[in-house]
Amino acid sequence: MPDSNAVDQPRLRQTARAIDLAAKVGLVILIGIAIVYPDLGNVRGKASGVRDIAYPLGALVVPAVWWFRWRSRPYPWLGDALVTLPWFTDTLGNRLNLFDTIDSFDDWMHFVNWALLTAGVLILTLRQAASLRETIERALAFGVTAALGWEIAEYFAFIRHSPELKTAYTDTLGDLSLGSLGSILSGVIVYALWRSRKLHTSPHLV
Repeated sequence: MPDSNAVDQPRLRQTARAIDLAAKVGLVILIGIAIVYPDLGNVRGKASGVRDIAYPLGALVVPAVWWFRWRSRPYPWLGDALVTLPWFTDTLGNRLNLFDTIDSFDDWMHFVNWALLTAGVLILTLRQAASLRETIERALAFGVTAALGWEIAEYFAFIRHSPELKTAYTDTLGDLSLGSLGSILSGVIVYALWRSRKLHTSPHLV
């Protein structure tokens, strides 16, 4: 008998596919606008050229790995959507100038986007039977490493030559802490969904 607590998997795949494709298309459009009309992108002095290259590549990581390694398996729409959304939301936040007009927006982005990224990585690389310890370990291993890499990239891309350098130390500590907390929360939520049988996934990219 089907588990009454389980999420409708076909509907979940359809929803994840719609979100994933919308985020990818939206990302391309927003970056295109920023390239043609730099002032509208609100990324002047924020390594706009690096973002124009890195963000689309980040959104293409899962499709590329799936194409070269796991084309025999169904496409991982949910995992890909979770990995793609942070690139889109960061770009949209800059387009709407939210980072410069809402004081706490950057903090929320670090917390939420790292939770999304980590959830995507867990779903794509970890077996559903993993223990809570294994899930949190994977979440921290990815989340903290990725957050550190992001901060290093930001420093060399634009912060060292920006007025933000004066507050960079405090801001970096806060961003790393929020990213790590987002990753831990993501691990707990994914584990809870697996254990409650509300979500059924299998690893694709390992």
